[in-house]
Formats: sequence, structure tokens, C-alpha cells
Amino acid sequence: MKILKLFGVTIVSTMLFICPGYGQREGNMPSKIAMTSPSFRNGEMLPREHTCDGSDISPALQWSGIPEATQSLALISDDPDAPAGDWVHWVVYDLPPLTTSLPAGVPSLEKLPMGGTQGRTDFGRVGYGGPCPPSGTHRYFFKIYALDVKLHLPPGRTKKELLAAMQGHILAEGQLMGKYQREKVARRF
Repeated sequence: MKILKLFGVTIVSTMLFICPGYGQREGNMPSKIAMTSPSFRNGEMLPREHTCDGSDISPALQWSGIPEATQSLALISDDPDAPAGDWVHWVVYDLPPLTTSLPAGVPSLEKLPMGGTQGRTDFGRVGYGGPCPPSGTHRYFFKIYALDVKLHLPPGRTKKELLAAMQGHILAEGQLMGKYQREKVARRF
């Protein structure tokens, strides 16, 4: 708190009004969720089975550090290195708050057996779509969000729609990044 005398009037100011964000409790910022996979380590190459060159199944994912106030979880997987910009590979929301993992090969169903709903990817379908980069090495981010609400969105919502619904409701977040580059196939003439 700062006390100023201006034209004979005592003014009390606080940094809260002078600097937005100053004095904000750390608890108001999303906390971190630890995210791992038994298939790959953060920053390493994704196994072929999780790509379009393999079985195209989702990798197993695990996480910890979900806040007690969590009402649901959401997951987004995308590729920011795609030629046209961000390419969405997976959208899942309304996972039960006590969920700590997803198995490999989550089925491409609108409603998941373990709870949760899947959204539409940039492949134009519901469910996981694995990496299939046209050239070079791309990064694939798997992001988990702990939310203070259950969203109750219908199946097939997009990443953009999910992010809009999550705005102001994120308690914690975490991410895991894997890379993938397709093998060059020799041409036969």
C-alpha cells in the first residue's frame, strides 16, 4: 500500500490497481500436472504403432497432480508444425476427475466406456488420428487439463469449441511432447 499527498488530499493506492496481476495469489494460476507415457519419453520419437505408418492407435498416457476440486478432465493432442498451422489429432473432454490414465488404443467412439466424450479432429472424424507429417520432423503435444466444471458438450466438438468452453475453468494443466518423422520411401523407376 502506498500513501500519497496530492493537492492536500490523501490518496491510498495499491499495486493491485497499478499493475494488473500484481498480488494475484499463485493458487489462481493453473498448477502443473505431471504427464508421461510408457510408449515414449517427453521430447523423444513416437513409436510407429501410434502413427499413420503403423496401427494408428493412441498411445497410453498417464498423469498425476490433479487438484481435489477437479470436476472433469480434457485432453487435446495437436501438431503445431503442420504446413497449414496447428493440426488437431485428438480431442477428449468430460473425462471423470479421478481418471489417471488412458490405455493405448482408445476406441474411436463418441462416448468412451471409461467415461468421457471425444471430439472431432482435423481428420474430420471422432477419435485419435496419429501423426502423418508430409515432410520433416513434427512435434506432437498431448495436453491434459483439470477443470472445475463438467462441460456437458455434445460429442464431436472441435478443439476451438473445447477451448472456448474451458475458458476460466482450468485448475491445472500438463503436457507431453513426442516427435515423428516419416521414413523416406525410395522411388522405383
